[in-house]
Amino acid sequence: MRVLNLSTGFNPFQSSIEEIESKSFLFSGGEVHIKLQGSADDVLISTRLNDSNDIMKLLLAVDALRRSGTKNISVFIPYLPYARQDRVMVAGEPLSIKVMCNLINSCGFEKVYVYDVHSEVSLALLENCELISNYSLVKEVLKDRTDYLLVSPDAGALKKIYKLAEALTYTDDIVLCNKVRDVSNGRIKQITVDQDDLQGKDCFIIDDICDGGATFVGVAKELKKRNAGKVSLIVSHGIMSHGETELVDWIDHIYTTDSIKDTQSALISRISLSDLIQL
Repeated sequence: MRVLNLSTGFNPFQSSIEEIESKSFLFSGGEVHIKLQGSADDVLISTRLNDSNDIMKLLLAVDALRRSGTKNISVFIPYLPYARQDRVMVAGEPLSIKVMCNLINSCGFEKVYVYDVHSEVSLALLENCELISNYSLVKEVLKDRTDYLLVSPDAGALKKIYKLAEALTYTDDIVLCNKVRDVSNGRIKQITVDQDDLQGKDCFIIDDICDGGATFVGVAKELKKRNAGKVSLIVSHGIMSHGETELVDWIDHIYTTDSIKDTQSALISRISLSDLIQL
């Protein structure tokens, strides 16, 4: 087997496996192009699909490999685009995750590895899909810590956190939060917490994605009202689309992976997926 890493600087399989080199560029009309420096019977592709060019580059790479005689191709897509667009809210909108999965399925992959995907709808739509959980990330962050609390930021995260707590042999209470949105504008009106006194314990909010971070800021505010110690966030995919300005006032630290980007800061630690996964 050989590895083809399509995203510059992203190599989640740092090992003795030989890598296929590639070059890509844009034609004058804006079309992305790729040229591979070799092939193999079995190839594992890794890629961050951060924009449409990345998606097209993956499709082109698969075609180039097939034309070079590659028989078996698998792919690791750590952050699956459109996983949050898993339903049609109003007439006239697409079912975006189905469109994305249809594109990936068209490649005929032997395996499609995804990391802590947002929606189970994705798993139903992707063929030959294998989900990698966030267990190793959370275990790495908490390995030297004692007397802490796990926090579920909303109902959507609850099922995953119960499974995670069982895998970690965590025996303390899980702090359950919930949010109420204003249906007219989507903004969070209220966040509830099921405990009144957190006894100064450090709290770790766990979820799959941090985009703007409004939910986590709201949860952190409520936790600190209830005598929480430090409030940290463990998220598999750190988008941080609004930067750190609001987060830094309420979140003591953020632990995430390099599934989307590499940037680190005093607030954000990105743990390499090469240290967390083994396929």
